[in-house]
Amino acid sequence: MNRWSGVEEFVEVVNSGSFTAAARKLGVSTSHVSRRIDALESRLTTRLLYRTTRQITLTEVGKMYFEQCNDLIEKFAEVEALVTQMQTEPVGTLKITAPSVFGEKFIAPLANDFIEVHPKLSVEFHFTNDVVDLVHDGYDLAIRTGDLKDSTLMAKKLAPRKLYVCASPAYLKEFGVPANLDDLQNHNCLVGLVDSWSFRDDGNAVNIKPQGRWHGNSGSAVLDAALHGLGLAQLPDYYVSQKIMSGELVEVLSGYQAPDSAVWAVYPFNRNLSAKVRLFVDFLSDHFQHHLPWMVEEHHDNDDHQEAAG
Repeated sequence: MNRWSGVEEFVEVVNSGSFTAAARKLGVSTSHVSRRIDALESRLTTRLLYRTTRQITLTEVGKMYFEQCNDLIEKFAEVEALVTQMQTEPVGTLKITAPSVFGEKFIAPLANDFIEVHPKLSVEFHFTNDVVDLVHDGYDLAIRTGDLKDSTLMAKKLAPRKLYVCASPAYLKEFGVPANLDDLQNHNCLVGLVDSWSFRDDGNAVNIKPQGRWHGNSGSAVLDAALHGLGLAQLPDYYVSQKIMSGELVEVLSGYQAPDSAVWAVYPFNRNLSAKVRLFVDFLSDHFQHHLPWMVEEHHDNDDHQEAAG
């Protein structure tokens, strides 16, 4: 049974003052409106309206029923308007997860700029280097770096990402510059979040497990150790590009540099993506396309495709 059947017609008849005016407003026939209200009264086993050729009058029950249903219809219209607005204007809360350092340094400031011009939008950040379940944990968007695993999520490439092996000039002066990948076994490697380093040798991808007396789960701490001359580090460009350009760090093994990966915006698949996600992803993409704050000059193409790390 459709419990809503007849309700809209009843409310419109009362608001319009006649069956004919209500039918015209709803775009149906007068007989259709009459049948619907008759069926509604039968279902409720009570009379809602007294009808004469000149006017309609609400019964006591009809008056109470009208007041409650009129509020419901107005609320329903408000909800529909809100849903429509959410598809065209950023509103509500944008819940984002991002890698700790990259998110704090590059994503949060851009999100602050974004919500500054969209006052109906709030933002909630969760900075972590763990891969979270976007759907289960209720996130609208994740920023992820590196290579993505296949999944049912959507992803948009925001920026290229390069890995550099580097060390301080003092370390290289004392321990020498590695000439090839085999030389890594003679060096103290600073092992960070991942336990293998990525390279390309004769066009082939190569992964090597570095050895050293320094281990940690923070890229910033790895960078600090490298600056202190404690060993070789492999870190993404947004950690080390400025340090290499300033001479505080020196790139080594450039001929074995790993293939470029990327920084991605990842979000659950939705044919009707909300405005807050769609416009923020476009905002990030446009920013990184024209300006990579960790590089002097860089150019890249943006790609949309259905794959991401879950």
